[in-house]
Amino acid sequence: MGEFENAGRTWRPKGELVEANIHGYPEPGTGKAIPYGIYDLATNQKWLTLGIDHDTPRFAMASIRRWWKAVGSRRFPGATELLITADGGGCNSNRNRLWKVALQELADVLGLRHSICHFPPGTSKWNKSEHRLFSFITNNWHGRPLTTYQVIVNLIASTTTREGLLVKAAIDTKRYETGEKVTDEQMGGLNFSPASFSG
Repeated sequence: MGEFENAGRTWRPKGELVEANIHGYPEPGTGKAIPYGIYDLATNQKWLTLGIDHDTPRFAMASIRRWWKAVGSRRFPGATELLITADGGGCNSNRNRLWKVALQELADVLGLRHSICHFPPGTSKWNKSEHRLFSFITNNWHGRPLTTYQVIVNLIASTTTREGLLVKAAIDTKRYETGEKVTDEQMGGLNFSPASFSG
């Protein structure tokens, strides 16, 4: 985040060019923006949380919880289960112990059963969030320096498509610790069971 060149072009009034640095090296004090997206396949509506600290399983769960409280619980008032599809790596990896602990905590708070489906390696091309959310967001901010969190959120929220894409965005200013360890006892207390199809 900062006064850095962003590939692409955008229309601006003549003589009102925006100057930007051509090298995107992080500078002290500029901050970083970490997006975590939730895509509702049924309604073609998206929610994106913009974090400012670290991409951790607790940040991912906070994003899902925020979406549920702001949007999901109203859209699906009779829901008893939440289906989450996720990539197989990163903060929501199927091998990440903290991801599983955070999922259990979220299920306890929301009172919903969670079903988790991870995309197998090499299949992120099927991830609808990538193709129906992030691709349009990056097109929308072509040629514009991402100077502040508010600029980024405004660009995200103004993203639309002919198919009726609607994106809501919020900033998460909370700090998330890295390197949090999960004990065997914590893992033993989880109420998880493998799915009948493909484990």
